[in-house]
Amino acid sequence: MEGLKIYKEERPWGGFEQFVQNTLSTVKIILVKKDEAFSLQYHNNRKEFWKILSGTPEITIGDSVVRAKEGDEFEIPPKTKHRVHSSDTDTEFLEISLGEFDENDIIRLEDKYGRA
Repeated sequence: MEGLKIYKEERPWGGFEQFVQNTLSTVKIILVKKDEAFSLQYHNNRKEFWKILSGTPEITIGDSVVRAKEGDEFEIPPKTKHRVHSSDTDTEFLEISLGEFDENDIIRLEDKYGRA
């Protein structure tokens, strides 16, 4: 992800992955419940990085749809449609947004909750 370089460091006690440093960002842990999905959407003003923490969701990015597993990482450029569908289990994932963050910068293309 442009502007996001993951840094890894080993330590005697284990180690860590550093996702951002001195960068304006918004960081979330998102839960998508079993049999649920958020809207197929895109953002004009931010890019996103996702790391799957648990679950086996179906991930849509652009025209690609893949089954993810714990540890998988994804990059979503601005203006790229994306969605997480958690069909089999609850899913938690880390989301790091870079760029101008605004919850109103969600353009919904499809939404099962009538918000599109």
